[in-house]
Amino acid sequence: MKKLMLTAVAALGMQLAFAQNSAVTNAAVHLKNGTLDKAKTEIDKAVVHEKTANSAKAWSVRGDVYATMIDNPIFGKLSDNPIKEAVESYNKAISLDKPGGQFATQATEKKQALYGNAINAGAKAFEAKSFDEAITAFSLAQELAPTDTTGYLYAAFSAEGKQDFATAATHYNKLLQANIPGNKPMIAYQRLYHFAKEAKDNAKAQEILSQAIAAYPNNKEFMLEDLNNAVASGKGPEAIAKLEKAIEADPNNVNLYNVLGSLHDQAGKRDLARQSYERALKVEANNFDANFNLGVIHYNSAAELSRKFNAMSSAAQKSSGAKMTADIKKHFNNALPYFEAAHRANPQDASTIETLAKVYIQVGRTKDAEAMNKKADALNK
Repeated sequence: MKKLMLTAVAALGMQLAFAQNSAVTNAAVHLKNGTLDKAKTEIDKAVVHEKTANSAKAWSVRGDVYATMIDNPIFGKLSDNPIKEAVESYNKAISLDKPGGQFATQATEKKQALYGNAINAGAKAFEAKSFDEAITAFSLAQELAPTDTTGYLYAAFSAEGKQDFATAATHYNKLLQANIPGNKPMIAYQRLYHFAKEAKDNAKAQEILSQAIAAYPNNKEFMLEDLNNAVASGKGPEAIAKLEKAIEADPNNVNLYNVLGSLHDQAGKRDLARQSYERALKVEANNFDANFNLGVIHYNSAAELSRKFNAMSSAAQKSSGAKMTADIKKHFNNALPYFEAAHRANPQDASTIETLAKVYIQVGRTKDAEAMNKKADALNK
């Protein structure tokens, strides 16, 4: 009797296993016949039953069922996210099958084929401003095609669409860390740098900027931003080196020459400053800053000689005063055309008008000096 009971239990177990295997088969048949509602019912039961829950075949069929629901006008509503369900099912089949097994191989190929569906779903959700749904779809696309930039970028764009900048940064960082051949998209560096600057995390911002420059060594935007940071940090020599490199990449940018001249001037290298401003004028002859600063260089040279002359004894002035006086006048004359050009470039600049009046006096042009003083008075009213 005992033996008979054991045999009956064994038979019952076989029947249950057969019943569940039949559920998998039935799901496949319903799938083939296009009755996805019945296929879904059968396969969902099979993958949670203890006899078939660990069946690679069952999970592979489930992936097929849900993949067929995607964009299906009749059965598409059977699942809130059929793409996600299909991918998860294929992943389960791959994990349960042996490496290179039939179901693992098929599931891998079928899963990768869903990339376009994930991108389309994400785009549709993005256009509808359903940003959370879009992020989910584009994140799935990242898994399906980890070397394609689209999934990363649009997941980040979707996060920015809902003002979730932390999530956006996560996806931009995932893009930069992904094993993608060639340079990563420039916008990932730009946005991460922007986020760091907004958070006032200057160390992080500089780290990102350094990575961006390494990836795009000739990019003007990154160079200039790096230069501005160096200047703001008081790193004169480092800033000068960065400026020279930026000029190589953008030789017609007059502002670069002006900043370089200013840095040389701050370092007491007047000749190098003068050369930088002269280079600027070769690019833009009527540039206000370059003309004004060249005028200042010559003006200051004249002023320094004047101070030295005034500090000399009467005897020394008699012996070498004539030459020094001539040199003073020469520097004022050299300054004059630059200040006049600056005035033409910006007729309302009070500093230029006042300085021009002083220079005119020094070179003996009193009527021109009076005209400048009248202009100055008119501006001050």
